[in-house]
Amino acid sequence: MTLPDPELQPEFYSDVPLKRALAWAIDLVVTIALTLVGLVMTLFISAFFLPVLFGAISIGYRTIMLARYGATLGMMLTALKWRGLDGRQPDPMTAFIYSAMHAGMWTVFPLQVASMVMILLTPYRQGLHDMVLRTTMLHRIGPDH
Repeated sequence: MTLPDPELQPEFYSDVPLKRALAWAIDLVVTIALTLVGLVMTLFISAFFLPVLFGAISIGYRTIMLARYGATLGMMLTALKWRGLDGRQPDPMTAFIYSAMHAGMWTVFPLQVASMVMILLTPYRQGLHDMVLRTTMLHRIGPDH
């Protein structure tokens, strides 16, 4: 299995930057909801380390969804899928590293800006963490793609 070539099949990558932004917003809402559930379940004791709880839930949520489905809920709703540059769905360890890098980049603003610029300019619409891990997001078209 290989990825569609961005020059020969641009329809797989044309809306990816916008869809990634929408997927991120949806996943942020999911992560906040899961964090609130965590707060309630710990009788609000976890409020003392809320950033750690939020980060752990964000990394856990993304890792599980990407490892199992190749997409988070936000990606599914925006018709995106996450793949390696070889076309295969990455393994669970790659999903964990991707998720940890994603969370880490949000704590270092210049890295996040660089990643967003890369998504706009690279042929495969890769962010910084995609480039490092040799992964990408592409538009899911039809049942066989």
